[in-house]
Amino acid sequence: MGAMKLTKKRHACVRLEKDGRTLVIDPGTFSEEDAAVGADAILVTHEHLDHFNEDRLRAGLEANPAAELWTLASVADQVSAAFPGRVHTVGEGDAFTAAGFEVQVHGQLHAVIHPDIPRITNVGYLVDGSVFHPGDALTVPGVAVDTLLIPVMAPWNKIAEVIDYVREVAPRRAVDVHDALLTDLARPIYDHQIGSLGGAEHLRLAPGDQA
Repeated sequence: MGAMKLTKKRHACVRLEKDGRTLVIDPGTFSEEDAAVGADAILVTHEHLDHFNEDRLRAGLEANPAAELWTLASVADQVSAAFPGRVHTVGEGDAFTAAGFEVQVHGQLHAVIHPDIPRITNVGYLVDGSVFHPGDALTVPGVAVDTLLIPVMAPWNKIAEVIDYVREVAPRRAVDVHDALLTDLARPIYDHQIGSLGGAEHLRLAPGDQA
């Protein structure tokens, strides 16, 4: 089995490649229009538009008739009729194989945005026991993680929480995602504070960069 390659796409979307197959997580509205094209498997953490864009998802599933989607019920209900047999509903504690990638599901709820805003479901995905994408939550999977994808800037978090999250998960490296709202002026501040206080190697990748 070959090594897994991670490619950063815009905002919360990443592509993972291994043995000639591709898995895409969270091709949302802020991601490239072709973010899911070429995928053999697609995972979506929750229904918010910056993680789930139906047009981007359809583009990926239509480009590859063998591609399949794994997601929670709120997303699956919106697309399953158009792609019968190719959409799978998952929740916390599930484990499955998607295009040769071993995936474990962790988490149940989106982080609190404001007490007056109802919380929706959100799941995180641990891929090949190595890369963890938590979606919009600071879910601690409770197992060793090599690469933690950190939602570095969101309406529901602050940098202290991000730093403590990296410390608690204790990955070998932490890679920024969920960064479309973070300005270039602020990036060095986040880089310094997360890198110096998080306790893990901290990587900021531009869209298209690989790790």
